[in-house]
Amino acid sequence: MKTGKLEKIDTREVWPREDEDFTPWLAKEENLEQLSEAVQMDLSLEEKEQRVGSFRADIVCRDQFTENVVLIENQFNKTDHKHLGQILTYAAGTKAKSIIWIAENFTEEHRATLDWLNDKTDDEFNFFGIEIEAQRINGSIPAPNFKLVSKPNNYSKNMNKISNNQYTDSEKLYLSYWTKLSEKLNEYTTVPKTQKPRPQHWLNICIGKTGFKIAPTIKIQKNKISTELYINKNKEAFNLLKQDKKNIEEELGLKLSWEFLENKNASRIAIYKEDIDIKNENERINAINWHSNTLEKFHKVFSKRIKKIDSFSIVKEA
Repeated sequence: MKTGKLEKIDTREVWPREDEDFTPWLAKEENLEQLSEAVQMDLSLEEKEQRVGSFRADIVCRDQFTENVVLIENQFNKTDHKHLGQILTYAAGTKAKSIIWIAENFTEEHRATLDWLNDKTDDEFNFFGIEIEAQRINGSIPAPNFKLVSKPNNYSKNMNKISNNQYTDSEKLYLSYWTKLSEKLNEYTTVPKTQKPRPQHWLNICIGKTGFKIAPTIKIQKNKISTELYINKNKEAFNLLKQDKKNIEEELGLKLSWEFLENKNASRIAIYKEDIDIKNENERINAINWHSNTLEKFHKVFSKRIKKIDSFSIVKEA
């Protein structure tokens, strides 16, 4: 088998200017997907050149899996103090929880600064330093490469855990289950992109609007699984959907649990299945089939209704 030689090419051959070429390119959905893979998020564009006081932030996104604001600041040439100040200013102005600084070259001092920020801030804040490269093989079309030079501490711990296979038995079971469910959903259903499977008791699935997610869950100790529509910071939307409860349940062919969750920001509409032990291989197969079936029904019935909910009904974080 013949192999090609991977070569690095001048970034300016692909994007002559950062503001007129690279930033508009990165803001496109298919290119944000590539960045999403590098930082383990699901980035959805909120606004390009968003005004922050008298300044403008390059790109503001939202991580669809956490609902957190993500700031992206782009810079060609070497990193400098001016852009370091800008990312902090823009992060404060947008209330971003994750900050991604992209440049052609990171100085050691600025890389160390991001490492220091990751070390000194709470785990809910994440600082990424990324060097953008352009590569090709034997004269092929140039391809971008997002090279991580600084990442959050918890990100490193998670990646080390993955590479060293240091999961508990329960975490291994979660990861295996969500991987198989994701494969089934992708092959046999119309359910859209899922969160990358992780060793946790839930899996997030985007439904097309910020603040809403479909999520299958597992409670190993209680031998219980569920499929739920999770609604964050929007009690009005829950009430609007509940007004259509009869039609929703008839379309689903399911009796649902409508959970307003008093004294919490979130609400939940769910269906539960009990007495199912996913540690047992046969029951695990049945659980995957049940999740696949109910998730497809939830997506079909709820997505069309959620798209009709006006943006004014979304209760935003102060």
